[in-house]
Amino acid sequence: MKTWIHPETRKVTIECSCGQKFEVNSTIPWDIRVEICSKCHPFYTGEQRIVKTGAVDKFYARMKKAEELKKNSK
Repeated sequence: MKTWIHPETRKVTIECSCGQKFEVNSTIPWDIRVEICSKCHPFYTGEQRIVKTGAVDKFYARMKKAEELKKNSK
């Protein structure tokens, strides 16, 4: 097997927004930050909750603003 054709692997730390950290072997040289992991993902935890990310946050902001406008116009 040719040794010079394989990329270098190193230990990197993956950090979730919930605070969970774990180390894995990877070919990228920097640490990784993720929004959701197996500790906080609803599929693994058994909780039913809405994971707010990106477009969902914008939708909830629009709905909240529309409700406030309705409430203020009365």
